[in-house]
Amino acid sequence: MGALDLAGIESAARARVPRDIWDFIEGGSGAERTLAANRKIFERFALRPRVLVDVSTCELGQTLLGTRLDTPIGIAPMAYHRLVDEEGETATAQGAGRAGALFVTSMFASRTLEDIAKAGGPRWLHLYWLRDRAALAALVERAEAAGFGALVLTVDAPRIGRRLRDQRNGFAVPPHIHAVNLDADLMATSHRSEKGSSGIAEHAREQFDTTLTWADLGWLRARTRLPLVLKGILTAEDARLAVEHGVDAVVVSNHGGRQLDGAIPSLAALPEVVEAVPAELPVLFDGGVRSGTEAAIALALGARAVLVGRPVLWGLAVGGADGVHQVLDLIRDELDHTMALLGRPRLADLDRGAVTDWPCPTD
Repeated sequence: MGALDLAGIESAARARVPRDIWDFIEGGSGAERTLAANRKIFERFALRPRVLVDVSTCELGQTLLGTRLDTPIGIAPMAYHRLVDEEGETATAQGAGRAGALFVTSMFASRTLEDIAKAGGPRWLHLYWLRDRAALAALVERAEAAGFGALVLTVDAPRIGRRLRDQRNGFAVPPHIHAVNLDADLMATSHRSEKGSSGIAEHAREQFDTTLTWADLGWLRARTRLPLVLKGILTAEDARLAVEHGVDAVVVSNHGGRQLDGAIPSLAALPEVVEAVPAELPVLFDGGVRSGTEAAIALALGARAVLVGRPVLWGLAVGGADGVHQVLDLIRDELDHTMALLGRPRLADLDRGAVTDWPCPTD
């Protein structure tokens, strides 16, 4: 692709992807305040470089919940990768595998878990809590058999946010693309297109269990040996409850600005969540990262890994597995470069002392 930064890949992807699909990928909920805030808040932090440190080699590898990773940059869960590339999630898995990066695979993947596993690379499975618990249990069993390393349960989506772009477009999943790991009857509503409504939202209203509480986590725990990660934690209160309920890790996330509009930006929530949990419990982060420097800020604020969403689909749309690999490598290389110039050559060196609050010029 030849792009030197993610902006070039984004521009190339936008020229290739149909408008309604682009809006589905890029859009947020409501007035998209949180979507914008996820990006803007990085400007509130500046880096504090140290000097005269041996930075001849920067160490970016780590083991997370038993999964060995070559980079702290991973892929956030996103549905239906075949919307932008015929090979879909198998190409994404190949690109992630070449980068040694974690791929959190959506339960609404458009390729089978088994095919994704064959493509290689570190992988965890993402879940929404369906009303049909038998379908959920069967999916968990398949994931464990296919070598997925953990379960990532989204907890901030009892309903889908009001995504006005999708409603204006009457967006629905195209008929030739399916969430192939679930029974077609469970997914039928997602294919229904009507102006002023969203097939994705209609499907969520029909299938997501809005009665889910902390007490239900025990049911899932009893059905798997895999570590359990909760995605969508934004407060210290919920972080402490996650610890009390035996969760193995949390992801600080506001769903990429796609759920509650006006919710706190993920980066603003990160420090209080990190402070609320034991040091040994991993806190992952997603929310607007578009460079290795921004990833360094999140890591310095306490994240153990940074998950990237939309840019991965840009790369997939432009170059398939090669494009995914390029996106991940661009961010990793920028992170490596930033760590060297910061004088902090190990992930453990990226601590709160590496960043300082820096009010936006417009404040």
